[in-house]
Amino acid sequence: MRKVLIASCKGGCGKTTLATHLAAHDAIAGFNTVLVDCDRLAASRHWCERRAGMASAVLPIDGTRRGWRERIPDGAQRVIIDTAAGSTVEDIEGFLDFVDAVLVPVLPSPFDLEASSPFVQGLAQLARIKRDKVGGGLVANRLRPWTHGTQLALEQMRQMALPVVAEIRDTQGYVMATGLGKSLFDYHSEAVRGHQDDWKPLLRWLKKHD
Repeated sequence: MRKVLIASCKGGCGKTTLATHLAAHDAIAGFNTVLVDCDRLAASRHWCERRAGMASAVLPIDGTRRGWRERIPDGAQRVIIDTAAGSTVEDIEGFLDFVDAVLVPVLPSPFDLEASSPFVQGLAQLARIKRDKVGGGLVANRLRPWTHGTQLALEQMRQMALPVVAEIRDTQGYVMATGLGKSLFDYHSEAVRGHQDDWKPLLRWLKKHD
């Protein structure tokens, strides 16, 4: 069972989009997939509900309730945990005895970079991540790679204490798909395949932490 935690110290960074897309990818690939939603806004759980009638449905679990780990079915093969917005390093440390990898989405803006840097530094110093018992990586999110600002932001991200394991370009397709309980992996057009390719480095990195 692969268990991946999605975490951020601030809201609005695309954390839930990352969580739902990873869950959709795994479910479409044929894995029994669980999405644990630790955010009281329940966006991930609502996404799962909209997806419930699909062959690649994802089981939602309310991570705000005590004992959520015991509610994960024995047959689960993939578990994605969408943490609450504004999580602290101490909050994340409590999950590290359970998960295989932690992903931190970061937007290419000065405010996000400034807010994320101390959080990432703190995560990198946690014993299980520092000793590589749990993988830790950054997802550069909502990029516009043709802009000078994005290129400067990527340079700053690469100087942070955890590696950049994926560079995800911006597209309104994410908003449209998640609103339907879907993901970009549910579509097959040539335009969408280009954005699906952005995820390949991340998926390869996750395989190393099975």
